[in-house]
Amino acid sequence: MDALKNGTDALFIMLGAIMVLAMHAGFAFLELGTVRKKNQVNALVKILVDFAVSTIAYFFVGYSVAYGVSFFGSAEVLTQRNGFELVKFFFLLTFAAAIPAIISGGIAERARFHPQLLATALIVGLVYPLFEGIAWNQHFGIQAWLLATFGAPFHDFAGSIVVHAVGGWIALPAVLLLGARRGRYTKEGTIAAHPPSSIPFLALGAWILTVGWFGFNVMSAQTMENMNGLVAVNSLMAMVGGTLAAFIAGKNDPGYVHNGPLAGLVAVCAGSNLMHPMGALVTGAIAGFIFVWMFGLTQNKWKIDDVLGVWPLHGLCGAWGGLAAGIFGLKALGGLGGVSFMSQLFGTALGIAIALIGGTLIYGTLKLTMGIRLDAEQEFNGADLSIHNVSATPERETYW
Repeated sequence: MDALKNGTDALFIMLGAIMVLAMHAGFAFLELGTVRKKNQVNALVKILVDFAVSTIAYFFVGYSVAYGVSFFGSAEVLTQRNGFELVKFFFLLTFAAAIPAIISGGIAERARFHPQLLATALIVGLVYPLFEGIAWNQHFGIQAWLLATFGAPFHDFAGSIVVHAVGGWIALPAVLLLGARRGRYTKEGTIAAHPPSSIPFLALGAWILTVGWFGFNVMSAQTMENMNGLVAVNSLMAMVGGTLAAFIAGKNDPGYVHNGPLAGLVAVCAGSNLMHPMGALVTGAIAGFIFVWMFGLTQNKWKIDDVLGVWPLHGLCGAWGGLAAGIFGLKALGGLGGVSFMSQLFGTALGIAIALIGGTLIYGTLKLTMGIRLDAEQEFNGADLSIHNVSATPERETYW
């Protein structure tokens, strides 16, 4: 029976890892559909190579920082429990690699390629696992202190804060340090439209992410005995709430509509195993409104050129999700209890602080030492030709 349980658990978490791995195709196509055609190849290459760099950084450094597990032992040790520890690494790697995939969308169309790969290694190897270890592995006694002080530890079941808010808040200083795309804003204060290059590709990316998200959330149980259908239904309700809210607030705009379900899913991650489905619906709907409102505010009022709106989508909706778990997870609002709003507030603020400090140090240092932005001519020609020497539509470069 133990052998059957171990094999089942290993298979369960491996399927989750594959579903979240597939989400990276969603990140790629969401970015591809949003950026201009001269930057589409770069979007695809960035996501794939960033994932490869993330794997190396997390395997050799990051996973050990977060969980104290080394992969330099014998194969006999690594394959215990049907290799569960190995597939657990695979599963959690796909979470870690989501951080640079999130950042990629914010810095699109003007970031240099190789400095970003170095930033990926530092973020996935050090910054992300620092907070991951605090939230999910009891590092530094912070969770024990929250339990003793507020009656419950910080709760983030599937990463509203650990993954999404951290990714979004690391992206914010990167976007600010890069500056806006050339021609995006004028000295007179007018805004030049940079419309999405392909709504169908944008929609495809959103759908791939949405489907994979059910592996992201449900398989965060990590074992079959802890799996609960409540997580799946809460994810569904939050997705629907975010979609309808973005549809209404965004006035039928397809870009908003297809980011709406992502906003809802970002927000429900933290409390998806605690909330009543009605609470998940409200959580997702509020997240949809937050994304539409804050995307317009950052782009049009504050003139922050966050290309895919990753700070509103992941940073702010993720932060809302951390707080929502402390609201709708309460028994008084139909939840299962075992959470404290003050613990959620503290954990959310700590995650944001680590992300902001880490992002500022990494991208600030790279800007001073290597430079992080394409020059004017490279940006005008587009990242595809400037970095990869090919465009997404090569017939334009064909001469007879």
